[in-house]
Amino acid sequence: MADANAAMLTRYPEGLASALEKISKNFQPVKRANTMTAPLYIVNPLKGGMSNLFSTHPPIEDRIRRLRMMGERWKLLDKEG
Repeated sequence: MADANAAMLTRYPEGLASALEKISKNFQPVKRANTMTAPLYIVNPLKGGMSNLFSTHPPIEDRIRRLRMMGERWKLLDKEG
Protein backbone atom coordinates (compact mmCIF):
# COMPACT_ATOMS: atom_id res chain seq x y z
CA MET A 1 0.00 0.00 0.00
CA ALA A 2 2.85 2.38 0.79
CA ASP A 3 4.40 1.76 -2.64
CA ALA A 4 1.08 2.44 -4.38
CA ASN A 5 0.58 5.65 -2.41
CA ALA A 6 4.13 6.77 -3.18
CA ALA A 7 3.57 6.06 -6.88
CA MET A 8 0.38 8.11 -6.85
CA LEU A 9 2.09 10.96 -5.00
CA THR A 10 5.14 11.10 -7.26
CA ARG A 11 3.34 10.04 -10.45
CA TYR A 12 6.52 8.13 -11.29
CA PRO A 13 6.19 4.43 -10.40
CA GLU A 14 9.09 3.48 -12.71
CA GLY A 15 11.42 5.72 -10.73
CA LEU A 16 10.37 4.07 -7.48
CA ALA A 17 10.78 0.60 -9.00
CA SER A 18 14.23 1.54 -10.27
CA ALA A 19 15.24 2.84 -6.84
CA LEU A 20 14.10 -0.37 -5.13
CA GLU A 21 16.00 -2.38 -7.72
CA LYS A 22 19.22 -0.43 -7.10
CA ILE A 23 18.87 -0.70 -3.33
CA SER A 24 18.32 -4.45 -3.49
CA LYS A 25 21.34 -5.00 -5.78
CA ASN A 26 23.74 -3.02 -3.60
CA PHE A 27 22.68 -4.72 -0.39
CA GLN A 28 25.42 -5.59 2.08
CA PRO A 29 24.69 -7.93 4.99
CA VAL A 30 24.01 -6.23 8.31
CA LYS A 31 25.75 -7.82 11.28
CA ARG A 32 23.58 -6.45 14.08
CA ALA A 33 20.11 -6.79 12.58
CA ASN A 34 17.56 -8.94 14.37
CA THR A 35 13.83 -9.60 14.15
CA MET A 36 13.08 -6.45 16.16
CA THR A 37 15.13 -4.08 13.95
CA ALA A 38 14.54 -5.76 10.57
CA PRO A 39 11.34 -3.74 9.79
CA LEU A 40 13.41 -0.54 9.91
CA TYR A 41 15.36 -1.56 6.79
CA ILE A 42 14.22 -1.02 3.20
CA VAL A 43 15.63 -4.41 2.19
CA ASN A 44 15.19 -7.33 4.59
CA PRO A 45 18.56 -7.72 6.39
CA LEU A 46 17.68 -11.23 7.53
CA LYS A 47 18.00 -13.31 4.38
CA GLY A 48 16.82 -16.91 4.43
CA GLY A 49 15.41 -19.10 7.15
CA MET A 50 12.26 -17.95 8.86
CA SER A 51 13.00 -14.26 8.29
CA ASN A 52 10.17 -13.93 5.74
CA LEU A 53 7.70 -15.10 8.34
CA PHE A 54 8.14 -11.83 10.25
CA SER A 55 8.65 -9.57 7.24
CA THR A 56 6.57 -6.39 7.23
CA HIS A 57 6.97 -5.90 3.46
CA PRO A 58 6.30 -8.13 0.47
CA PRO A 59 9.40 -9.47 -1.30
CA ILE A 60 11.19 -6.65 -3.11
CA GLU A 61 10.80 -8.42 -6.46
CA ASP A 62 7.01 -8.33 -6.03
CA ARG A 63 7.09 -4.66 -5.09
CA ILE A 64 9.12 -3.81 -8.20
CA ARG A 65 6.81 -5.86 -10.44
CA ARG A 66 3.68 -4.17 -9.03
CA LEU A 67 5.14 -0.68 -9.44
CA ARG A 68 6.03 -1.43 -13.04
CA MET A 69 2.52 -2.75 -13.68
CA MET A 70 1.12 0.51 -12.29
CA GLY A 71 3.36 2.46 -14.65
CA GLU A 72 2.18 0.46 -17.66
CA ARG A 73 -1.48 1.00 -16.72
CA TRP A 74 -0.92 4.73 -16.35
CA LYS A 75 0.74 4.88 -19.78
CA LEU A 76 -2.32 3.19 -21.30
CA LEU A 77 -4.69 5.58 -19.55
CA ASP A 78 -2.68 8.58 -20.75
CA LYS A 79 -2.89 7.35 -24.35
CA GLU A 80 -6.65 6.91 -24.10
CA GLY A 81 -7.28 10.40 -23.10
